[in-house]
Amino acid sequence: MRWGYAKKRYCSVMSAPGRCSGAVCNAVQPEVTMTRNHPEPHLVDDTLGRAYPIDPPRWRSDDGNPLSISELPGINRKAIDASQRSLWRYHAALPMPIEHPVSMGEGCTPLIPRPWNGHPCLFKLEWFAPTGSFKDRGASVMLSLLRQQGVGAVLEDSSGNGGAAIAAYGAAAGIRVRVIAPAYAQDAKIAQIRAFGAEVQLVDGPREASEAEAVRQSDHMFYASHNWHPFFLQGTKTLGYELWEDLDFRPPDNIIIPTGAGSNVLGCDLAFRELMRVGEIDRLPRLFCAQPANCAPIHAHFQARPGDVVAPQFAPTIAEGTAIKHPVRLTQVLDAVRRSRGGTVAVSEAQIVAALKRLTGMGFYVEPTCASAAAALDLLWERGDIRPDQRTVVVLTGSGLKATAFMTDTFGGAG
Repeated sequence: MRWGYAKKRYCSVMSAPGRCSGAVCNAVQPEVTMTRNHPEPHLVDDTLGRAYPIDPPRWRSDDGNPLSISELPGINRKAIDASQRSLWRYHAALPMPIEHPVSMGEGCTPLIPRPWNGHPCLFKLEWFAPTGSFKDRGASVMLSLLRQQGVGAVLEDSSGNGGAAIAAYGAAAGIRVRVIAPAYAQDAKIAQIRAFGAEVQLVDGPREASEAEAVRQSDHMFYASHNWHPFFLQGTKTLGYELWEDLDFRPPDNIIIPTGAGSNVLGCDLAFRELMRVGEIDRLPRLFCAQPANCAPIHAHFQARPGDVVAPQFAPTIAEGTAIKHPVRLTQVLDAVRRSRGGTVAVSEAQIVAALKRLTGMGFYVEPTCASAAAALDLLWERGDIRPDQRTVVVLTGSGLKATAFMTDTFGGAG
């Protein structure tokens, strides 16, 4: 069985000898091939269902839609490479072999039991990563693939953590990186990006203005977006596999995730569905998106009734890492949450600050963005959506060192 597709494609590979460097490639591209019993992993346009091969590199479909990897079979516990103390212990779950991974030991983060409001809870410390955030998972896998495909320079847009991850792994891979960032991004995050040798371009206006500028520049440089590129999700997928291994090869009952674009939600959805497919688990954990009330488009769409016109209101938020007004993969995130029988929570700025102070008081020095997940836990218990006797994981995604100015203002005068 074969799928063809239009010959024109956006390849935008810069500084890659023997590859295209312009916006559009007119060469005839290989078709995706699939046998009935052993489908070859490929890219799929989530909107139109159109298929594309993984190689040559691309970041979106010819119709401008996000791409995902076709359904994969998953791996069982025997396929874990115990010789690797990083997310690469799950390399068998990836769509294709990566001969020389770009790795700095990302993954294998602590899962710490602590009481929250007198109830047991598990905190996944994803800021225990080389650059201080969970985005190192996606950056490692995505840039490993792009280097293998011959991409020599990449473009990214980010308010901080994504840019730092791409910059660091680009440096490790020998790939040149340009990061487009909003002018309001925190100085500590921009300094970190520049420290890794990446070029930084600041853009005035809201967060989406940076993405628009990156898309414009993608005509001349490959856009390795942590929101668009499907292999980034293959990296965040390892969070789900890791939680399964952490919990003696069982799924948790609930996972609460700070959510902006939704890459951790989608990664967990991919991992646990693969584990069900291979027969390692018999149920999905319930996925809950925690968003700041000041910027909660996923929550607004999830709570809306069929036929409702959804017009979320936006305001500045201290949880800037999740301040995404128009998530590229909104429909996919909503599908993942519904499939898991989970839900969404919008938390106020005051609730985020209160949760942050409680987390730091427990020894967890996290940035405000991920405190929204802990604040959501209180509301989920109050609503009866989850029970204290269930095994609940709260994902803490970024270090407080990423928000030095806010943390200094909040705690600097403490006696």
